[in-house]
Amino acid sequence: MTGTPNNLVRATATIGGLTLISRILGFVRDMLMARFVGAGLAADCFYIAFRLPNLFRALFAEGAFSIAFVPMFSKELVAAGGDQQSGIRFAEDALSVLLPVLLLFTGLMQLFAHQIVWAMTGGFPGGDPAKFQLAVAFTQITFPYLLFISLVSLQGGVLNSLNRFSAAAAAPVLLNVTLIIGLVVFHTGDKTATAHAQSIAVTVSGIMQFLWLVWACHKAGIHLHLRWPSITPKVRQLLRVIWPAAIGAGATQFNLFISTTLVARYLVEGSVSWFYYADRLNQLPLGLVGIGVGTALLPGLSRAIASGDTTMASHTQNRAVELVLILTLPATAALLAIAEPLITALLQHGAFTARDSHHTGQVLAAIALGLPAYVLIKVLVPGFYARGDTKTPVRIAIISMLVNLVGNILTVFATDLQLMGIAYSTALSAWVNVILLYWTLHREAHFQFDARVKITGAKLLLASAIMAVLLLVVAKGLALWLVGSLLSRTLALSFLATVAIVSYFGIAFALKALTWRDLKTQLSRKKTSKATQ
Repeated sequence: MTGTPNNLVRATATIGGLTLISRILGFVRDMLMARFVGAGLAADCFYIAFRLPNLFRALFAEGAFSIAFVPMFSKELVAAGGDQQSGIRFAEDALSVLLPVLLLFTGLMQLFAHQIVWAMTGGFPGGDPAKFQLAVAFTQITFPYLLFISLVSLQGGVLNSLNRFSAAAAAPVLLNVTLIIGLVVFHTGDKTATAHAQSIAVTVSGIMQFLWLVWACHKAGIHLHLRWPSITPKVRQLLRVIWPAAIGAGATQFNLFISTTLVARYLVEGSVSWFYYADRLNQLPLGLVGIGVGTALLPGLSRAIASGDTTMASHTQNRAVELVLILTLPATAALLAIAEPLITALLQHGAFTARDSHHTGQVLAAIALGLPAYVLIKVLVPGFYARGDTKTPVRIAIISMLVNLVGNILTVFATDLQLMGIAYSTALSAWVNVILLYWTLHREAHFQFDARVKITGAKLLLASAIMAVLLLVVAKGLALWLVGSLLSRTLALSFLATVAIVSYFGIAFALKALTWRDLKTQLSRKKTSKATQ
């Protein structure tokens, strides 16, 4: 790891640490949801409703704005010699166009909610009208979340471009805190009423996040004023980039959306919830590593390319790959080895049954095969958008979505795999995406894995495999503890985590994939200029 840009590591640690807090709180929320609502009609309806604003949030708020807006804002700063006012004016112009578009889009989604939910679910298996109407009602309640979270993303993009990462990274914490409060305060014996309260909490959390970013921008001396909408040349360029950016960066979310739609249409009740809970646990390392590295990587990569320093751009991207492999490979191995014991210990309580744990664990093991790919997409896609190439990631994303769709249809109708087959197809499509992204960058001489990444990756893969075997053995010995009291489950999970951390890092150090000197170098806090604070 020697040579990783220090700012990238520290920024990733900041974003990753806050994202970890958010994801832990998110899983606490999921544990409470599993306990009070379980995996059935009400839960399926809520997760269908939540999938829509979540999809558009991932595409536009986290995807398109991060990848399209940040490079353009960074170029404005470089062109203006670091003067923030030029970039802020661009942000204000973008805001003036974004807001009315969002208002119109949200209104249309409310108006056509019935048609949209039907397109997603086909009315659910058996054509249950009550379940369909409930899903529509929840969708209409949750969708305004997109309006607020998109405004959050624009403000966060400005702060991230100025290397102020913490405020935007902390915003999702408010989502999970709000939903947890909603579950704790408003849960009743009625699962439908509890899910209804959660739908309201989703939109309330969007308002809270928006107000948080307004305060963060104000504290940083950034004041975005709303102007009369005007499509300036730069805004026109942003609009040209933002749609392909959404498709290119959102391939994983599109694939999850496609998979969820087929699950809702054709599989038994509870399948939507099993798929959701498995994906949520899989998203924990993805959020910690992928979002952190991807967000921290883009501004520096854009500036390096804008200034013509291709050597630094390649070096920065290689170190980002190395960083994600160190953290993602063991997470993948752990999820493959002990998926069902983890789900049992974390979720099997109250309304969430042993049957739910079994099916969710199977899906988790299948979908986790794609975890390294999901994270590597976050590292490779910025290599295109930082160079102004918006078309190539879109073509690759479409190919991966077609692979996912074909795989899903085959497994649902032509095999007995069904839900697990859909998870396998989702993972496979992510690997197709990664392979094509890397092959294209390599062919264009923009990026290639250096020798250190290859050697380190092989050693880390071996360390992860040995760790997985140890976890499998230990988990069998702790089987009764994992279904016991809260204390016994906590102790068992803590012991499994200790075994994983000690064995993986111990083997990695023994193989010299990592050294104490490397860690000391990366964690040292060198002085940086004021501009990078």
